[in-house]
Amino acid sequence: MRCLLYTALLLGGMAEAQSLVPTRTIRATEIIAETDLTPGESEVPGALSDPAMAIGQEAQVTLYAGRPIRAEDIGPPAIIERNQIVPLAYGSGGLSILTEGRAMARGGAGDVIRVMNLESRTTVTGQIQPDGTVSTRSSP
Repeated sequence: MRCLLYTALLLGGMAEAQSLVPTRTIRATEIIAETDLTPGESEVPGALSDPAMAIGQEAQVTLYAGRPIRAEDIGPPAIIERNQIVPLAYGSGGLSILTEGRAMARGGAGDVIRVMNLESRTTVTGQIQPDGTVSTRSSP
């Protein structure tokens, strides 16, 4: 399914714009603003066409001016940086443990990263929660 973006021309007409392209080079980890986007001139399969999907997102790779933006090129802004001390939560049934860990990667809410438990020096994998806590769960 194609989602088309319509923009008004200076002459008052409507023009079909197929893909979003950056107006400038956007480096990885930069947040995309409305002024960073413009409609492209051609349709590119897999490229974004709705600015709402890109505005406020973080560039995962360098986005070059004039080249279409793909969905995998952007993601939620990182809330945890590599080597940051983060709350590490473990839960299983009625058991709940909260300790501190060191993030082994940067990521945003919903991303899965590795974290080193500072007490045991064990590395675990957990999902970043919106509040910045990394949550691990036991296997059933």
